[in-house]
Amino acid sequence: MGKVYIVGAGPGDPDLITVKGMKAIESADVILYDRLVNKTLLEYAKPNTRFIYCGKDPNGPSIPQSEINHLLVSLASKGHTVTRLKGGDPFLFGRGAEEAEVLADHHLPFEIVPGITSGIAAPAYAGIPVTHRDYSSSVAFVTGVNKSQTFKQDYWKHLARGPETLCIYMGVSRLPEISRLLIENGRAADTPAALVYQGTSDVQQTAIGTLETIVEDAKDFKNPSMIIVGEVVRMNSKINWFQEYAQHQQETEAAVQS
Repeated sequence: MGKVYIVGAGPGDPDLITVKGMKAIESADVILYDRLVNKTLLEYAKPNTRFIYCGKDPNGPSIPQSEINHLLVSLASKGHTVTRLKGGDPFLFGRGAEEAEVLADHHLPFEIVPGITSGIAAPAYAGIPVTHRDYSSSVAFVTGVNKSQTFKQDYWKHLARGPETLCIYMGVSRLPEISRLLIENGRAADTPAALVYQGTSDVQQTAIGTLETIVEDAKDFKNPSMIIVGEVVRMNSKINWFQEYAQHQQETEAAVQS
């Protein structure tokens, strides 16, 4: 009997994977990986490792979740060491719990290896702490695409009047609706808001505005982007360290080439 490691690969920067996650990659006979996993991580797999691309692209081909579940069970039952590699953290909007449940139902051994979620990492790389002693002592991680209840008034009333910081995943296509519902349900229109595109990667981009202006401020942004709402966004103007770091790196590379 084999074993399955359900691993969070972290966000775009491959250096942010955990040591345990890297060990799971290095020991795997088979790796099932998603679209948002940095492909650099696959280079650490041992020779002859089998790779299975699962997709998870909302606008492109993907292996159905039921088939992924079947593959995990089948491969582990045949004695393989399997690493299920997911972007971010497998238990935060990553369906890791669903896969673990299937493995448990089949009495197959597995381990969960947490990863750094983009809801924390992307804001951090944009100089936005999700909590701050002066601005926010509560934070909610929210998905922009879920069951129909996601866009009921009561749901957004709770979020508008509750947690001080909102980190919204997979919400770019619904940003106008999200902004409107938050304002309608009590969040001030001038509440700071940000979008971070491909956070922690070398193509990261950040848009800063308010709930009232962010749709226009981030009009060219696509997924994967994190939406952050709350007073903590104000910290971007002071501690936007990654933008300065990236600019310094570009200047250094240009100087070397010249």
